[in-house]
Amino acid sequence: MKSLFHYDLLKYSIAQYKKEFFVDKEKSLKKRMKAPDWLIQKALAEDLGQNGDLTTRFFIPPRAKIQGFIVLKADGIICGTEIAKQVFQKIDRAAQVKIIIPDGRYAKAGQKIFEIKGFRKILTAERTALNFLQHLSGIATLTRQFVREIRGTTAKIHDTRKTLPGWRSLEKYAVKCGGGENHRMGLYDMVLLKDNHWEFGDLKQGLSALKKKFPKIPVEIEADRISRVQAALTLKPDMILLDNMNPAQIKEAISLIRAFSKKIQIEISGGVSLQNIRALALLGPDRISIGRLTHSAPALDMSLEIPILS
Repeated sequence: MKSLFHYDLLKYSIAQYKKEFFVDKEKSLKKRMKAPDWLIQKALAEDLGQNGDLTTRFFIPPRAKIQGFIVLKADGIICGTEIAKQVFQKIDRAAQVKIIIPDGRYAKAGQKIFEIKGFRKILTAERTALNFLQHLSGIATLTRQFVREIRGTTAKIHDTRKTLPGWRSLEKYAVKCGGGENHRMGLYDMVLLKDNHWEFGDLKQGLSALKKKFPKIPVEIEADRISRVQAALTLKPDMILLDNMNPAQIKEAISLIRAFSKKIQIEISGGVSLQNIRALALLGPDRISIGRLTHSAPALDMSLEIPILS
């Protein structure tokens, strides 16, 4: 197989990427069940290099028939089955794939989630397919744990932009599979004014110009103290993000915001864990954003088992 390391990722334009994955968060959810072709090609190329799969080439007969199952080794939420299918069929177009447990479903250790039939090239695609499945299922599983902790409250779990380069659409899809919600997809679909932006002075002029050019783009303002919340309210944003505040400050801030307007969405972020998220949710925010959903989720353990090799 010819090396794909020279594939020019820059030619995959931002405009096309947005068109394929980010037109609408809900409508594009099914679209995001599949990975962009360049990502799969590059992932396979990391394994194959210039010489290809030497182990399979020299130790597995060319016409060996293989039937394998991907089996869970831990309980969790499944995500990435369609992508695994893409990987196997990229290596072997004739490979027969059956998704036993689809994305978004809970499965227990020992359960078969995926069946693959074909020839020896299945072994070449094994690790790449598992890498996608394990990482995305890990995100979905961690998200579901957070979602379960806040049941019965008005808050919803949101992700962030803290994603692996090139993986954002897939990781945000995994969050949805786990029952979470997607925050902004990038810098183009929402404005989030943080502390660094405040340092450049009055924000009113920029907001006025933004609304003239992009009237439907939502605006969120970050506040890390009560005085900043009060200043943010004068700008009438769509959302206010309470960042790294302690519970007493959050309670006071929420009271101020609700008294000013019931329409402003309130988000909490910073220092959120499975141990404290319920207490935070009970303070009454609309959303809680958690970076670790995508940047620190542990992989869900699973493996390809081949009971039949002939």
